[in-house]
Amino acid sequence: MVSLYGKGLIGKVKISMARYFKEKDIDEFRECFYLFARSGQIKSLDELTVIMRSLGLSPTISEMTGYLKQKGGKMSFADFLEVMHVHSRVENLPKEVVDAFKAADTEGTGVLTAKQLRHLLQNWGECLSAKEVDRIFREANVDNHSMVRYEDFVKIACAPVPDYY
Repeated sequence: MVSLYGKGLIGKVKISMARYFKEKDIDEFRECFYLFARSGQIKSLDELTVIMRSLGLSPTISEMTGYLKQKGGKMSFADFLEVMHVHSRVENLPKEVVDAFKAADTEGTGVLTAKQLRHLLQNWGECLSAKEVDRIFREANVDNHSMVRYEDFVKIACAPVPDYY
């Protein structure tokens, strides 16, 4: 494999993963990886959890345990990129959430009342508190008496948190 970014592992990783990720994404992954895996390797489930969730993914503990086990209990940056590729193909959180809301939409209209939406968020899956739902509603400009197009709501609710640093 020839590196266009000079000799070394970083260049080789960029070339091999370029078919899966944009250079900008790889740079973001690298920054997050080395921020939390200061030794240059992920050596614990906690490190992997923080890194993947910081990058906006929601892997389960069993998925992350499996990824770490496959890599012999520690992960280099190249291993991490491979895991990111595998996991990003598995996870499609917005679609899963929309599908859950569709199941509650018995009439198939694509909308739910804010009251129905609040009930679902507080009683399905990882139940949110009333304060958490209030914050999400505020962010998504949902009035407690309005109708909510759940596909639009999911786009807002699942959007990455803005980076203000």
